[in-house]
Amino acid sequence: MPKSSPSIDMTPMVDLAFLLVTFFMLSSSFRTDEAAVIDTPSSISDIIIPENVIMVSIDKDGRKFFGMSGKDDVKTRLLGSMAKKYNLKFTNEQVKEFVKMTNFGCDMKEMPAYLSLTSAERKNFKTTGIPADSLNNQLKDWIWYGNLEALSAGEEAFLEATDKGLNPEANDFKPKFILKVDGKAVYVRAKQVIDVFRDLNLNNLNFVTSLEHDPRKKE
Repeated sequence: MPKSSPSIDMTPMVDLAFLLVTFFMLSSSFRTDEAAVIDTPSSISDIIIPENVIMVSIDKDGRKFFGMSGKDDVKTRLLGSMAKKYNLKFTNEQVKEFVKMTNFGCDMKEMPAYLSLTSAERKNFKTTGIPADSLNNQLKDWIWYGNLEALSAGEEAFLEATDKGLNPEANDFKPKFILKVDGKAVYVRAKQVIDVFRDLNLNNLNFVTSLEHDPRKKE
């Protein structure tokens, strides 16, 4: 019998590829740029940063930035608590911008104007970071209210997992605290933030570093 080369119809594969691309485009949420570039020192620790975190970053100039993971309603309530304490009001558009931000580093008085800027304009926004001195410790308030909202959201998630019969661990739903410090920052700036966490009795603080080769491990 005469032999013929087999042919493969690639049309279904192309359709599948476009379906996958469409799915990821519709289901993905894009992160905004971070307010500061932090060049962390290196270490051999290979622990992965958890998802439910409250992170404070310090750039090389010692400016402090605050960031928090979580659902939109968690961040919305956090901003509402800070607005009430500092007697400020935010529009719905400003709240939406706050929810989308990865982190920020400005005084509460600057926050309304900061949230009204575009992402490109925020890169050129001149700020001295979040105040954290003894007379005006706004960073302490951000961490305090952020922890309250994260605990509340974690408790709800824990109860939902329990109702589903998943036998969850309570500690897995508690927020984790991260300090990310630029390698060129003065140590006293980091100590200032560490003292804030100690004052709030939040002692499970972790440090972010860049992974380097562990000489104790063989290739």
